[in-house]
Amino acid sequence: GRIPAALPEGRVNVLVNGRSIDLDEGATVADLVERVAPHRAGRGLAVAINGEVVARTEWDEAPLSPDDQVEVLTAIGGG
Repeated sequence: GRIPAALPEGRVNVLVNGRSIDLDEGATVADLVERVAPHRAGRGLAVAINGEVVARTEWDEAPLSPDDQVEVLTAIGGG
């Protein structure tokens, strides 16, 4: 397995769409979305942590833990 790099105290590392991102300890899904897609304000996005979809209404409360694997997916409109 991979050996995680040491992070400064008060930081956590999560894997987002295969990319390693450092966040403040205690960061929520809402904090992550603001960081990776600030222009979208959460609209048209879905988030899954370790394979479990997190409801949009829970983003402000859903904490991220070290080494979580997060997928941020963009809905594609069509018609």
